[in-house]
Amino acid sequence: MKRRFRQSSYFPCKIETLQQDLFTDFFNSSPDLASKTVNVEGKKALIIYMDYLVREEEVYNHITSKVQGAKQLDYQTIESEVPVTDIMELKTLDEIGGALLEGYVCVYIEKEKHCIVIPVPRIDQRKPAKAETESLIFGPQISFSDSIDVNMNFIHKRLDTKTLTAEKFIIGDKIPSEVRLIYLSDIANDEAVQEMRSRLNSLQVDDVLDSSALTQYVEDNSYSIFPQFLVTELPDRFCYSLKEGRVGLLVDKSPSAVIAPVSFLSFFQTTEDIYTRWNMGSFIRLMRLVGMFLSITLTPLYVAALTYHYEIIPDALLVSLGHSRSRVPFPPLLEALILEFLIELIREAGARLPTKVGQTMGIVGGIVVGQAVVQAGFTSNILIIIVALSALASFTAPSYLMGSAIRILRFPLIILAGFWGFLGIMFSFAFITIHLIRQRSLNFPYFVPIYPFQPRDLDNSFIRLPFLWSYKRAYSNRPKKIRRFKKPNR
Repeated sequence: MKRRFRQSSYFPCKIETLQQDLFTDFFNSSPDLASKTVNVEGKKALIIYMDYLVREEEVYNHITSKVQGAKQLDYQTIESEVPVTDIMELKTLDEIGGALLEGYVCVYIEKEKHCIVIPVPRIDQRKPAKAETESLIFGPQISFSDSIDVNMNFIHKRLDTKTLTAEKFIIGDKIPSEVRLIYLSDIANDEAVQEMRSRLNSLQVDDVLDSSALTQYVEDNSYSIFPQFLVTELPDRFCYSLKEGRVGLLVDKSPSAVIAPVSFLSFFQTTEDIYTRWNMGSFIRLMRLVGMFLSITLTPLYVAALTYHYEIIPDALLVSLGHSRSRVPFPPLLEALILEFLIELIREAGARLPTKVGQTMGIVGGIVVGQAVVQAGFTSNILIIIVALSALASFTAPSYLMGSAIRILRFPLIILAGFWGFLGIMFSFAFITIHLIRQRSLNFPYFVPIYPFQPRDLDNSFIRLPFLWSYKRAYSNRPKKIRRFKKPNR
């Protein structure tokens, strides 16, 4: 309750004074503020609450009726009669208003030095459903809910251990939101926990819209295109990361969680790699990395080859390319930019339209537009194939944020390839590599295990070894306990 109205003690006061101040000053004459005055043997009590934030039938059954039927009107009698825990005593108008906004009911007996607030919140939340953005074939497919209490229940079911630690933070000066810092105290690195705790404590914002918005406040480099924290909607991935020594964040009213610190390669891994056999999981991981590389390089290589480096194109393919581009009036650079932009338009339109319409739009729109631009002579059919392969390869990244970053990177690479050919592509890759090397995630290296080189973490990044061999956690996370289990002697 960080909203500030008055700091001084407000009680004792008249019931009419409290009612009027809450109605006019704190809630700006809100019509949702409900109140009822009860008179018991000459003593008056005020019951006040926000009607859309509480369950009104329970307010009457468990609070109003108990106050009206009390033989003696005092707080001790009310607390003993009301079957609710977590009853608090408050003394300032600021605290009362904040409690009412969280679903509490305020009960004030006239001439008393404080009031009591009783929690009766109305919980309207999305039921746990199947994950949409991180779909899996094997393993649990349930996603986080909008309620932080339900999400904590998911985590406790998967991590039934006394070392599971959850620290509570209230962030937001105007609209407070509850944030939980979660970690395993016997595994998580103390520096990572303290750094995240420090960033949350120093955060001063009006409100936190979502967990993905919170990451932008506490990340290491706000100007980088690469995400530095992993946002997931899967409880099993969140719990697996905690067991690896990372820390997590949950935000109330947000159906996703945050994992930190992470590396660049973490965005190309999923828990499905663990649920499948090790050789299959390793192949899929390597395929995602190859897809990322192809997505970035295919179109720039086409532009560079046709603009400056015809000599690298085989003669048979050169004839086909010449015939395909004979009717195209644009240079390769402009041709590639136009087609890439059209692909992004179709993708964005398909994502924003309703599900069934969006799927039809993506398929039909791509075919119709592709054939139309080739027949009209705006582009060559070979570039259509290359751009389509690049778009497909970018979707192999399990993280939407990383996939979007890869798609955006294609545009500057295409421009540099059009201006300087292969030299521009090499300059781009050098710049990206230097940027990744300098990047940090919660003050941990972002490009590990490539830099700093950690050969012992290769089985936790590029490939996945069998469980009997992978008995150690990643050294780059600096966990307190390196070993997951004792290596069997066989």
